[in-house]
Amino acid sequence: MNFNLAVIVRETAMAAPERPAALYEGGKLAYGELDALSDRLAAGLRADGINPGDAVALQLPNIPAFLVGYFGILKAGGVVVPLNVLLKAPEVAYHLKDCGAGMLITWEGALGDAAKGAAAAGVSRIYSAGGGGGDAPHTAAFERLLAVPAPGDGVPLAPRLPTDTAVIMYTSGTTGRPKGAELTHLQLYMNADIPGRLFGVRPDDVVITVLPLFHVFGLSSILNVCVRFGCTMSVIPRFDPRAVLAAVQRDRATILEGVPAMFISLLSYPRLDDYDVSSLRIAISGGASIPGPVLDAFEKRFGVLILEGYGLTETASTTTFNISASERRAYSVGKPIWGTQTQVWDEKGNVLPSGADNVGEVVTRGPHVMKGYLNNPEATADAFAGGWFHTGDLGYFDEDGFLFIVGRIKELIIRGGYNVYPAEIEDVLHDHPAVAEAAVVGIPSERLGEEVMAVVVRRPGVSLTAPELVAYCKERMASYKYPRVIEFRGALPRNSLGKVLKDQLLPR
Repeated sequence: MNFNLAVIVRETAMAAPERPAALYEGGKLAYGELDALSDRLAAGLRADGINPGDAVALQLPNIPAFLVGYFGILKAGGVVVPLNVLLKAPEVAYHLKDCGAGMLITWEGALGDAAKGAAAAGVSRIYSAGGGGGDAPHTAAFERLLAVPAPGDGVPLAPRLPTDTAVIMYTSGTTGRPKGAELTHLQLYMNADIPGRLFGVRPDDVVITVLPLFHVFGLSSILNVCVRFGCTMSVIPRFDPRAVLAAVQRDRATILEGVPAMFISLLSYPRLDDYDVSSLRIAISGGASIPGPVLDAFEKRFGVLILEGYGLTETASTTTFNISASERRAYSVGKPIWGTQTQVWDEKGNVLPSGADNVGEVVTRGPHVMKGYLNNPEATADAFAGGWFHTGDLGYFDEDGFLFIVGRIKELIIRGGYNVYPAEIEDVLHDHPAVAEAAVVGIPSERLGEEVMAVVVRRPGVSLTAPELVAYCKERMASYKYPRVIEFRGALPRNSLGKVLKDQLLPR
């Protein structure tokens, strides 16, 4: 039995070889070309000693080489290990050692730290896309891997079992060292096929691909879905509101997928009216809960609905989803996707009934869940306690089965014995006309245990004082909830996906 995930590119290339897989500034890559180039890469990897089951690190931004590298590694039977292009040398070394990678495919813009990290990890095979190997030792141009001719009828896909690991995706590491989630061929296929069918992705769709492909949201919910259903990616190397708007207009994009920070940035772009975004038919938000005021403002300004979903690295991106404009619940992350189960448990493992008063931990199980953390049986056992995967997120179901996420367990603020959910306060803050962005954290309090602090970014050219904002919140929420401490900053610290790094907001 062969269940190699790379079958999705092979099948789409046979069905529509001329259709663009990727559009980018200055060119395009057709599905037939992607299939042929990834065949040549697979042949090059095998000639360079990569065997089925070997880990190959792929450290590239959103450029065509990422697509070629991803499917080439899979075709050769290798395990893809996507790495952030912003990692420093010690971080690169940690990831390479942890996954046991025998090769690193990187990018000229990251080559300095990548080569140092690879040297520290004992990895001597390094290939660089975009500019050759430069002066870095043991480094060759990525194109050298493409020099091995592939058979005329294509490279046979290396045999893989459904339970074999296809991708090792590292968690963000906000609670310690990053852990490698082992995502299987079956899991990634199901997370492409099921959400794509539920959402109704069409071959004529053009999807804005600015979410990093080295992150599970971009890899699973865009790359795999698009290739599975044969639609086109409008590829953008890094987020910039001008670049996104220009790509929507140039490529007549129909789907915009992003995280809340991206929607906030697009809304506030001063030259938004200069661009034609009428081709968009839908937007999808994930990665973090989108503030209600942001969702409302974006839908009104762009004339499209935002369908919100929910997932984690460990669930290959999708756990629940609002599947359509006709069947969605605003401010909810939707319902469990087909073939999966998701529940809300109390601290003793009891299933909680529906209702906003019954907040507990979100747990899930099904073919969308990873098989475990690489080299970490203790963390795996903890995550799957009771036979369900524990997300660490707090939420509740309403009476109609829609899930609402209210925060992370570790972000829950307990003020004087009362539970305070940061997302609820952040929604109120985002509704203030002078607030561009806001994040809420708990800080130590001798009297109450924890106090509520809000870190706020003002809109340009407006004045807003802390007492004014406290008074605004006090009128709109219970006395134990509103923030007593307000700190203004020029920007919120974020990771590469745009998620706020709340640990960096805490007083030092």
